Amino acid sequence: MAVNAELKKRMRELGLTQEELARQMNAALAELTGRPGDVSARTVRNLVNGASRRPIGRTRVALERVFGCAAEDLGFSPLRTAVPQEDPVRRRTFITSAAGTTAAAAMPFLSQRRTVGMSDVSRDAAGLAELVATDDHQGGHAELEKRAVAGRAGVLELQDRNATESVRRSLFAMAAEYTTIAAWSCIDARALDRAQQYLHEATTYAGLSQDSHTEVHVWINMTMLAYQRRNWPETLAAAQAAQATRAARRDPFYGSMGHIRTSLGYAVLGDGRAALRSLGTARDTLDKASEGERPRWTAFYGAAEVDHLASVVHSHVGEHARAEATAHRALARIPPAFRRNRALATARLALAQLHQGDAELATATAADVFAIMDGDPLPGRMRTLIGDFHRDLFTLAPSTTYAREWGDRMRSEWSRV
Repeated sequence: MAVNAELKKRMRELGLTQEELARQMNAALAELTGRPGDVSARTVRNLVNGASRRPIGRTRVALERVFGCAAEDLGFSPLRTAVPQEDPVRRRTFITSAAGTTAAAAMPFLSQRRTVGMSDVSRDAAGLAELVATDDHQGGHAELEKRAVAGRAGVLELQDRNATESVRRSLFAMAAEYTTIAAWSCIDARALDRAQQYLHEATTYAGLSQDSHTEVHVWINMTMLAYQRRNWPETLAAAQAAQATRAARRDPFYGSMGHIRTSLGYAVLGDGRAALRSLGTARDTLDKASEGERPRWTAFYGAAEVDHLASVVHSHVGEHARAEATAHRALARIPPAFRRNRALATARLALAQLHQGDAELATATAADVFAIMDGDPLPGRMRTLIGDFHRDLFTLAPSTTYAREWGDRMRSEWSRV
């Protein structure tokens, strides 16, 4: 008696235990016949261990329904006799009979809903990773938002199929991640009302997923949205919510994410001492994080991003020399693939230099932003930052040659669609 290795493999791919497979087979029979199925865990055990090599009747049909393929593809022996085509009435009558043995081969169930497994979740995760890579390079834009929404629709369509509880939670996590990418694209593009709507939806999906890592992602984006809206109390509250998640409590990596955003929240509220204390905690906590496999969206975060955000914090508390130093350090560490983040850190460096009175050097630094983006339109968030630089430059040095040349460059770059 040989174990059915193919059936075990398919069950493993779908995350099915023997009890869960029995439950799904019974659900399939109830859907097909209107009567509860009577498949037991013992029946499934016999299918797996090879005691039953040629399932017949309702058992065979239920297997094919759950896995969406012929029983032979699950490692079972073919039926001994071929069955001629029958009319739909006879076919339906047969399947409701427990004594039926051979008509399953003619049942048109393989075209119906199949069971969803972790392999489907993995494919969706790969699609999500492609969107994150696009954002790293180009920043938020309408096409990225559109692709994220389409990805979410595909994930939610899979929820209508048979799946284990763990697979359903993973699908909700994927829906939350795709929705959060759409939200982040809108934040980066400064389409803040749409971002707010997406994040409300993402919060629901994250809750249904019971995935704490996904919750961190949503709260981090809530922090960024509140910051862009200049809603300082909400900026701090969302950061503290990220910090309080189970993932942040258990993994110093996520804990550091929460602390650095909390530092930013304190800084914009004018509490410089608390801001610098949280910044120090973010650095110390990140140092304790182990090298583990984490979701693709977290790849941006590390010592370079802490330095980048530290530059923002120091600027808000009026420490412009330290803001310049940390921006330099960030730029020395940010990988080339994170082009948008390099451009943002460069803009922060220019502002820090400008606020120390070195307007000519700052103008040259700010021009590097356009070179880094290599002719692509600047995302809305970056345009706002460059707009802040432009305003401050013409406040401090309005009639200088370099300021006039900068103004000409700005008009040229702003005309890009």
